[in-house]
Amino acid sequence: MKKAFLICVDNRGYEASLEPRKLYEVVSDEDAKRHGQVRVIDESGEDYLFPARLFAPVRLPAETRELIEA
Repeated sequence: MKKAFLICVDNRGYEASLEPRKLYEVVSDEDAKRHGQVRVIDESGEDYLFPARLFAPVRLPAETRELIEA
């Protein structure tokens, strides 16, 4: 299964957990999605819910994806 990634575009209110312009791995959570949230692995290495508005989708070239999924 391919991993999905988002880029943080705003960390206001979550400065200790998120870094702007950093890629975050998405953990699938359909219930969160219905509530306008996303579950990502944050700076602690654990997965947490954050408002989806703090992130933007990102498409990675195949070569880059292979390197970070290894």
